[in-house]
Amino acid sequence: MQVEAVFEDLRRKLHDVVPEPELRIKAELAERILRLKKERNAIILGHNYMEPALFHSVPDFTGDSLALCREAARTEADTIVFCGVRFMAETAKILNPSKTVLLPAAEAGCSLAASIRAEDVRELKARFPGAPVVVYVNTYADVKAEADYCCTSGNAADMVRSIDAEIILFLPDEYLAANVARETGRRLVLPTNTMQAGDLVGESTLIGWPGRCEVHEKFGVDDVENARKQFPDVLVLAHPECSPEVTAAADFAGSTKEMIREVRETKAPHYLLLTECAMGDNIIADNPEKKMLRICSVRCPHMNEITLEQTLAALEHNRYVIDVPEPIRSRAALSIERMLALA
Repeated sequence: MQVEAVFEDLRRKLHDVVPEPELRIKAELAERILRLKKERNAIILGHNYMEPALFHSVPDFTGDSLALCREAARTEADTIVFCGVRFMAETAKILNPSKTVLLPAAEAGCSLAASIRAEDVRELKARFPGAPVVVYVNTYADVKAEADYCCTSGNAADMVRSIDAEIILFLPDEYLAANVARETGRRLVLPTNTMQAGDLVGESTLIGWPGRCEVHEKFGVDDVENARKQFPDVLVLAHPECSPEVTAAADFAGSTKEMIREVRETKAPHYLLLTECAMGDNIIADNPEKKMLRICSVRCPHMNEITLEQTLAALEHNRYVIDVPEPIRSRAALSIERMLALA
């Protein structure tokens, strides 16, 4: 694909989002990436939170964590370039131990994944013996290795419903746990240092953890109220990593995939996304006839590390290679495979 063709495609999609001079630079980078990708038999996976010029040019597949997990599990490419953050690239490696998995930026971490360690999970399992452990996909491999099940925001409630247990450890997102508890009719408890299983007899309980996404915890009920004051007809969509007060105040709460679908199908004259703001740019490009409000914009600093420049360097220099050692990989694979089977 020639540079001019890439540029014209980007300009058609992003003329209202990215300045044209910037698109010319991005098109040159994208064309080089597309050429290298073919030479190396590589596949590029792009999360919904990627910058627009990257999202709309080089990925073979785009989507949320669950969709990209599925693509990682079935790919026949030799190399996987994961345009997301580290826990996502680790998941791809867990599912493809013989393939090369590259993360374009070494510092692309996640505040939520960093909020819990494998030893924290082991300590909770010792205090609540026999309780099934569900971990959010936004965790590192060693934490997934301690879990019975993995889940995404899109299937978390279904995962909890599928487990026949009075007490379930649901880690590490406090807000997602609260939203899932409300949806499934369970009580959410954050464990104190002395709490034991015997303290929780008699009621279906989720044991949570005080982890939060540094983007989604910034949204408050006042954001929803202020939007409605200015635009009474606005449709407010919130990610379930937002607080339960925010999701209750919103019109819709769901995964990034579900939010994209709602925007595509809505007849509302305005909509507001309470999630990472780059996804808003990508939705605007795909739905130019819809009117999105840009009054609540928060960029994930970790997703922002992934750029076309870094993606090109990853393919040129084979960096940064993701490795998940055994037996962590095989143990983590079990929890992920159960998530994919439920989906």
